[in-house]
Amino acid sequence: MRILPGLSAILFLVFLSGCKPANKRGSDASGDKPYYVAAYVWPSCQDEERSRELLWGEGIGEWEIIQKGPPRFEGHYQPRLPLWGYEMDDDPLAVEKKIDAASDHGINVFIYDWYWYGGEPFLEEALNEGFLKARNNLDMQFYIMWANHDVPGNMWNPYRYQTDTLILSGKVDWDNYRVMVERGIRQYLGRPNYFKINGEPVFSIYDLRLFIESFNGLEGAREALDYFREEVASAGFPGLHIQVVGKYDRADPVNPVFFNDPSPEEPGIDDVLSMLDINSVTMYNMA
Repeated sequence: MRILPGLSAILFLVFLSGCKPANKRGSDASGDKPYYVAAYVWPSCQDEERSRELLWGEGIGEWEIIQKGPPRFEGHYQPRLPLWGYEMDDDPLAVEKKIDAASDHGINVFIYDWYWYGGEPFLEEALNEGFLKARNNLDMQFYIMWANHDVPGNMWNPYRYQTDTLILSGKVDWDNYRVMVERGIRQYLGRPNYFKINGEPVFSIYDLRLFIESFNGLEGAREALDYFREEVASAGFPGLHIQVVGKYDRADPVNPVFFNDPSPEEPGIDDVLSMLDINSVTMYNMA
């Protein structure tokens, strides 16, 4: 099996019959396909000023870490050399090859990890400069997963950071959230190849726990999601499809995990999803 550079875990989305016809504003999960196959894109192999200052100073993004990978036993193939070389995620020519290779093998949706830290986007150039400027980008649908998790330094660069000291916080306040929502709608949701289900743009949230904490509990989180839905409706869409991401648990590989050691007094996950009116659930890092 060949692994495409820049693509990580594969997510299978199954859509049953009964979906509404495609929305005129763009691509849609409707009855013309029995299923869609999506691949997460972790956009770390790019050169961005902020990521260079915080994480990877050599101007090649996380390729810096890949190139430094030491062999851990005799015959261990490290550092690894990608089949296409160390191509950058924000290079549209490199992304064109990925789109062709992915679509030729049945993948028709890219889910871009999308970050918002300290009041501004982070690692966004792979999507803006790479994918959206690829000449064949309309051959591939996409949507964004807001990867709203904390980042300890040694998670992404153990060579620069020896400890798990927090360098980026995934929490947002209302002012930041409003800016983020406006930017997401303006830059992405209205594009003709933004992935929609029954005409509703799909927006995925990685860390449900941290999202709820950002808005001081379930009532505040529901208010935040309702605000997003209202802004999307004002932009001319029939609604917003909210997706949340669970973690993989080896002890229970079927059911995603959202909270660590929840209190018995707290609502169960089914109640939480219902209270927040979540449309779909996926899992990430299934290994």
